[in-house]
Amino acid sequence: MSDKAQLGQHLRRHVQYQLYDASIELDPAGIAIYSLCDPRDIRQARYIGQSSSPRRRFLQHLNTARLWLPDERPWWIKSPKLRPLYDWIRELYREDRRLPTMVVWRWAPTATAARLAEREHIEQCLSEHQPLLNIEAERQATQPQLPWGA
Repeated sequence: MSDKAQLGQHLRRHVQYQLYDASIELDPAGIAIYSLCDPRDIRQARYIGQSSSPRRRFLQHLNTARLWLPDERPWWIKSPKLRPLYDWIRELYREDRRLPTMVVWRWAPTATAARLAEREHIEQCLSEHQPLLNIEAERQATQPQLPWGA
């Protein structure tokens, strides 16, 4: 993209066409549990999150990657633990201008239910050995695994 304004338009169009609701809810409401996926294989989740406004949150993720800036480590990310997510988005974009796809997997009625559903989805993806970039995934990878029954 030639400038920040054109990139912004591109991102808004991308969000419009690459946000899928795969939940079985007939009338989705509450808090969405979503994944950001590799567009080459949307079954491969890279990040799990929750939001009451998935479209807005998807655009926030894309804007936070600051794709208009030159290739460099995202120094503007306040939490260093989130840098791998934005490194991944920038890497996707460098490769043929790809961007993640957002898939909403389910809706939760309350914040407590959403947190539990999000954690459950993270654990499911980790059990499938998906390369999650969530902070929770990093924590679980560094904890020693106990044998069954221990």
